[in-house]
Order: sequence, then C-alpha cells, then structure tokens
Amino acid sequence: MDLLEISKNNNKKPVPLYIKMLSLFSVVRGYNILLIVTAQYLASIFIFSPEKSLRYVLLDVNLYFIVLSTICVIASGYIINNFYDSETDKINRPIKSKIDAIVSQKNKLRFYFLLNFIGVAIAFLVSWRAALFFSVYIFLIWFYSHKLKKYPLTGLFSAAILAILPFFAVFVYYKNFSEIIFTHAAFLFFILLIRELIKDLERIKGDFIQNYQTIAVKYGEYFTKILISFLVVLTLNPIYFLLKYPEIGGMRYFFYTSIVVLFIFVISLWFSNSKRNYMLLHLILKLLIIIGVLSLALIDYTVIINKILLK
Repeated sequence: MDLLEISKNNNKKPVPLYIKMLSLFSVVRGYNILLIVTAQYLASIFIFSPEKSLRYVLLDVNLYFIVLSTICVIASGYIINNFYDSETDKINRPIKSKIDAIVSQKNKLRFYFLLNFIGVAIAFLVSWRAALFFSVYIFLIWFYSHKLKKYPLTGLFSAAILAILPFFAVFVYYKNFSEIIFTHAAFLFFILLIRELIKDLERIKGDFIQNYQTIAVKYGEYFTKILISFLVVLTLNPIYFLLKYPEIGGMRYFFYTSIVVLFIFVISLWFSNSKRNYMLLHLILKLLIIIGVLSLALIDYTVIINKILLK
C-alpha cells in the first residue's frame, strides 16, 4: 500500500509510525533542511573561518548548537506554513497535500511548538543573543505564514529574507563582515526572489482562489515575467563583482555556468504558459542553488589543502 492509499484510509485504521514519519518529513521538507545545514557548514569551513582547521570547525560545539537550532526552527517554520496553506495546497499540490494530511493538524501544531521550544533552548546554550535571534526568527516566520505572504511585495521580499536569514546566524557567530560575503548574499537574495516569483506563477490558481494577493495574482503573468527578467539582469551584478575576487577559486566556474543557465532560463520563461512549465523552471533554480551550495567547497583550492594539513 502506498502513501496515497494510506492517506485515503487513515481514518479507518491506524497508520504505521514509519508512514507518519515520512509524512512529517514531507511537511518539514527535510531535503531543504539538509541543504541548508550543508550550506551552513560549507560556508563556515570555506568562507567564515578559512584560517581555522577542518577539525576545529567540525568540533565547534557552539556552531553545532546553532545548526541544531536552525534545523528545529526551520522545520517548525515549514510546519506552520503548511498549516496555513493546507487549503491552497489541495489545489496547487494535491498529491503532496494528501501525503502531508496523514499527520493531523493538531499533531502538526504540537510539533511546531515543541520544535520552537527546543530550538530556542539550544540557542541559549550558545548565548542569549543567539536565543533572541531565533526567537525573532520564529515570530517572523509565523507572521509571514499568517499575514505577509498574502500580499505582493511584502510576501515576495519577506520570503527571500527569511530563506537567507539562517546564514546570518553563522555570519554573526563568526563576526566575519567581508565584502565577498555580502556579495554572495546579494547573489543568493536575487536568486531567491526569482524563485519566489516562479512559485507564484506555479501556484497562481490556488492563490487566486484563496485570495492571496501575490504579484502573479494581482498584476498577471506578463508583468511577473518582466519582473523576473529584470531580476535576472540584476543578478549579473553580484556575479560580475564576485568574479573579480581571486579568493573564489574554482567557484568561478559555477558563476560562469550560472550566467548561461540564467540566460536559458529567461528565454524558457517567455515560452512558458502552464504549471508544468513553471515547475520545470522552479526545478532549474533549485538545482542552481544546490550546485551553488556544493561549489562553496571550491572557493579556494589552497583553503582545502590547508584544512587538511592544519591540526
């Protein structure tokens, strides 16, 4: 029996625990959390603390606690977002919605509060500032899910900002304020803005029915495509400045590839007119982000050698 069959019959007989765990993994988008954790550690190793040994970074207890708090808070964020979007997802994501529904709304809220409590408690082990950061982050995620995402500009910018904030937890911990880090953040911010607009196009039907005033709903597909194209052009600016830094090492090949991918992306965007097309474009951006995260390890070949040799 597959997950969909179980979700249809979950009121008739008890659902196996492992099925509920798979459903919860779908709700919290465990694959996204894994990517964020990988990005945090790679950024810590190759950007935020290039002079420290690999062993030192990996065995840093405070960094471990920050990452663990991030996991709990982001997972709870996905839960509350899923809670508020349950009706919209039935239209936009019918299959995933059925899988997510295996875990009841009541149990989702229990996990939400539990994960938030654990996340803040762990952050207190680092410092009260870390606990405050994650407490504010929890509130912002809730406020976005409850209110902000229903409006065009606030929904767009708040989603991108919330997606990039976990990196600032590590950023503040290391107190590394170099120009290259801000430029990396600008590149990622533009990519996330583009991704949010593609998601708006992909989910326009459900958002319209639920009266979510996204940019795609309020201003239409044509204007949204113009805005995405404009943001792609803006994305070329941080790429240009990043390529001028010799410290990026082998990661420059990722940025060269990004230029080609974004060019193809914009052309494909203007020929797209269906949910399936937008889902494909969304997948391209996801792959670009994943490859970008993994390519952090190539930021400077000498750093990799030093990480291995340093004790």
